[in-house]
Amino acid sequence: MIMKRFRDEYPPRFNPVTGTLRTPVLAMEMTSRPGERRLYAELLTLLGAPQRPRADIAQMEQAALRIMEAIGVRVQVIDEVHNILAGSYHEQRIVLNTLRFLSNRLQISLVCFGVNEAREAIGGDVQLARRFEQFTLNRWAANEQFETLVASILRNTPLRNPSLLTPKSLRRILQITEGITANIFHMINNLAIEAVESGREQITNEAVDNWETASPSRRSPGSLRSERPRADVGKDPSRTHCFSGISCERFRPRLP
Repeated sequence: MIMKRFRDEYPPRFNPVTGTLRTPVLAMEMTSRPGERRLYAELLTLLGAPQRPRADIAQMEQAALRIMEAIGVRVQVIDEVHNILAGSYHEQRIVLNTLRFLSNRLQISLVCFGVNEAREAIGGDVQLARRFEQFTLNRWAANEQFETLVASILRNTPLRNPSLLTPKSLRRILQITEGITANIFHMINNLAIEAVESGREQITNEAVDNWETASPSRRSPGSLRSERPRADVGKDPSRTHCFSGISCERFRPRLP
């Protein structure tokens, strides 16, 4: 989400005078089993460059460098950078050396996203690791900010009837999702789908209480069962009553 927002703030721009396309930010996802050839192949695909099946790594490297320089890439964004660890030690070193080479040769900045293991992945190259400043995204806690987040999601959920969530339901959402943003969006989105399929057209406290993490496609209607929370988030007595509850009556739902 953060990467997409960053990329959208600096979209490619076409200069009609020079007839050139400027792409200041180039975003990619690290392949599941990274290697030097796969890294350059992914870059060339993003750049829209044709690839010869028998091209060697040196040719792929020069093609990527030439195009990236021509379109004015200034920032290389890499998601799922922890995937580097899926390779052998030798493969990890090669990929890290390649990233450092691209940064040096093109004088571009590298921005990497990943889970906690991303630090270990980047740390495999001391020189490269020194160039990064680390920022950690904390998980959501039982506070007013979390309530505001859920309210914002519900406000943009196109259900015909208002949804009323009690503090207990908010705590359950936090417990099940473990405070991870993507999980929160996923859970509420699937609750909304279930609400439409059932004809209720609203997310109820009962639906939240009976929620299980399996996707809707793996559940038959009406077969929901209670699931034990997967985390202790929100069980601290000092934080269990910090929710004031969310009433979506103050939001007018958008009709499809």
